[in-house]
Amino acid sequence: MDWYPLELTAPVRDYAFGGRAIAEHLGREDLPGGTVAETWEVSDVGGSGAEVVRGPLAGRSLRSLTLEHPAEVVGPGWEGTAFPLLTKFIDASGTLPVHLHPDDADARRVHGEPNGKTEAWHILDAVPGATALIGVLPGTSRAVLREALVREDYDAVLRRVPVRSGDTVYVPAGTPHSFGPGTLVHEIEQTSDLQEQVPPRTPDADPGAREEAVDRLLDQCRTDPRPMPHPGLVLHHAEGVQRTVCCAGPHFALDRWRVGSGALLSCSPRGAVVLGNAGAPVRVRADGRSYPLGRARTLLLPAALRRVEVTGPADLLAGYLPDLERDVRAPLLAAGYGRAAVAALGEGLDGDSPGSPG
Repeated sequence: MDWYPLELTAPVRDYAFGGRAIAEHLGREDLPGGTVAETWEVSDVGGSGAEVVRGPLAGRSLRSLTLEHPAEVVGPGWEGTAFPLLTKFIDASGTLPVHLHPDDADARRVHGEPNGKTEAWHILDAVPGATALIGVLPGTSRAVLREALVREDYDAVLRRVPVRSGDTVYVPAGTPHSFGPGTLVHEIEQTSDLQEQVPPRTPDADPGAREEAVDRLLDQCRTDPRPMPHPGLVLHHAEGVQRTVCCAGPHFALDRWRVGSGALLSCSPRGAVVLGNAGAPVRVRADGRSYPLGRARTLLLPAALRRVEVTGPADLLAGYLPDLERDVRAPLLAAGYGRAAVAALGEGLDGDSPGSPG
């Protein structure tokens, strides 16, 4: 098969916390009017799976291509039941409900699904004073946590931390969290839509149903992770080309590539890359052919591509399945970063845990 960068359908979600920032701030042109909370850029979630938009594979689902050609789409040696990465642009003009996503064990035990969801947020823009709720305050008992969640007194039990443009927050599955208002995010995560959330306390809400929802959340809650926003670690790739390693863990890694005017980013990916555009329109050359990548749009670069090039100016977000030692830990340590600084990027980077297959 003659592989090429895949432009995919991107479902839009109009949740109440959304606004118009993806269109007005990032400059995306194809969005419907009204509230846009999320665009699901690359999705193989059941019921919201993407299809190829253009080229010889137009109309093919991401799921069918992944299962029929796993080595060519995802990478050599990969096995699974769905494309493993989900990416989104999220406009938190308002505040997201407090919620969590189960880990892999709870996804199987409670929901009968193969995996849960660890995620990371890369902050594209945030108003001055923007914050996020991430994780449980130390020493909080389940009883105290339950009581506060039921009465929506979140600051009594959850950590509130400041977020700024350029930060990334790696959020392990099971961690209660929320962000917004005034926050624009690129999110990368495991392919899953499982979540437990605290329903809003409204006049017509059933108190018993709300408490049951809180109990389900607590049954899948991890109180130990306490993530902090991280500016990432910078590597100079080539003349005029800068790679910032934003986060990394066993399920995904995210890099931000800034390419100066006239500079050339050239690489040979070892596996699939989800390439999102945080800047002006660019053209992506793959195996000698050129493809457009518009503002706040995304291309899936299949693993079978041999060479990918972008001429700047460009501001790109690259999500991928890492070999943590080869792709993240070794180059950062070689550049002089300390072990603690590298480990702070996510999970599995302390040298004691193996990386996932690349």
